[in-house]
Amino acid sequence: MFSQVGLKINNQITSLEITDLFAGCGGLSLGFQNAGFKILAALDNWEPAIKVYAKNFNHPIILCDIDKIDSTSEVFKNNHVNIIIGGPPCQDFSSAGKRNEELGRADLTISFAQIVAHVKPQYFVMENVDRLLKSNKYKIAREIFKLAGYGLSEKTLDASLCGVPQKRKRFFCIGELGGADKSIEPYLEANLSKRPLTVREYLGDSLGIDYYYRHPRSYKRRAIFSIDEPSPTIRGVNRPIPKNYQLHPGDTAPISPDLRPLTTIERSYIQTFPQSFIFEGSKTDLEQMIGNAVPVKLAEYVAKCLLQYMQDQGNRRVKNCTQQVVTQLC
Repeated sequence: MFSQVGLKINNQITSLEITDLFAGCGGLSLGFQNAGFKILAALDNWEPAIKVYAKNFNHPIILCDIDKIDSTSEVFKNNHVNIIIGGPPCQDFSSAGKRNEELGRADLTISFAQIVAHVKPQYFVMENVDRLLKSNKYKIAREIFKLAGYGLSEKTLDASLCGVPQKRKRFFCIGELGGADKSIEPYLEANLSKRPLTVREYLGDSLGIDYYYRHPRSYKRRAIFSIDEPSPTIRGVNRPIPKNYQLHPGDTAPISPDLRPLTTIERSYIQTFPQSFIFEGSKTDLEQMIGNAVPVKLAEYVAKCLLQYMQDQGNRRVKNCTQQVVTQLC
């Protein structure tokens, strides 16, 4: 029923064409593309991520300050954008950051909302850390969405229940122009796995290890994990095992000569980037962009839920139209 660029509803095409704001190296874009959407263009303001993105996609990736563009931008004038997606930078909301909403990056959440309100796509999808839901910046963005006429579905998802071998909670706000609040939430909930996905279930024995070190935010947390559980959240920091590391009670294995951190590329696999995805650049930049990325399979999960909702909406319209015709004939 779905084509690459549209959903056929009663002989009309509802566009599945997307612009990705804050695209990074492309996790959100790739997930939506895998689900059948067509990415028209992507935007970001970090050159290392843009270079990686450009090596993996055929559509344009544009270097720009998102907070300095509006609905008159060439990106929106030259393309029919029916869906806008994006994950505004989350450092100011993240538990790993300074949790300071006044540092500036949090304003990009408001910029995203303002662009949506001006362009008025039929749908939008915004991704962020779950702490965003309690922030003042999100309250402002939410009011902008509502004043622009969007029904909002808001859901925090655990990536390990969405096809990703990683415990990573992320908040999604999906808006439908003229839609009802909470209408897409049942779709996001109905397809969740009954249990978390483990690293071994996803990657098999390809890593060649049973345990690995993941540098903790503080030594009050464990650092040694088994591949028979989901990975902890992949962050932009990847450090070697300190020589003086003291075992934590929660560690799943002792220190041994074979114990090591995951490599940069292995971490991209935990983020569910395919092995064919090309990562080039400095190790520091790659670690950061991989840690900041939306897991591909999480994005694909959300995209498929949205597609199913759109399909069901189309079927309801066809059914209602048929019923009206029958009533008129009778």
